[in-house]
Amino acid sequence: MIKVVELTSVTGKVFLTIEYDAVNNWIYNNWLGYVSPDNVKLGSLAVLEAFQEYKTPYGLNNNTELVGRWDESVDWIEKEWMPKAVAAGLRCYAHVANKESFAAPSAAEMQSRSQDMFDMRVFNDMESAKKWLRDCQKLES
Repeated sequence: MIKVVELTSVTGKVFLTIEYDAVNNWIYNNWLGYVSPDNVKLGSLAVLEAFQEYKTPYGLNNNTELVGRWDESVDWIEKEWMPKAVAAGLRCYAHVANKESFAAPSAAEMQSRSQDMFDMRVFNDMESAKKWLRDCQKLES
């Protein structure tokens, strides 16, 4: 995988690592710890830049190590990020949530808002998410 960027919070802790997986042709995002609304925006814009740079329609978003909710950011994601991601070519977005965490309801809300823009599915494990993305690729080839 090619590391695209690693973002840190004001406290110096890494909250997002973005990589391009050339073998699978998808952008991989790994969100860590607690993210503030500002960090969600900053990170989401960096993810958008990765989609624009690598021109892949597939994304794998890992929230298994995310601690808190990000409900406050869902409106911004829907109105600002989603249209730009679609314009960059996003078609299939696999989101892996920790069903035991407070972040899972935020992911479900994002999924419901993405329905008219791109195909997003929420998974509880990484392997199921990867399989679904590979199935998306097969359907489109």
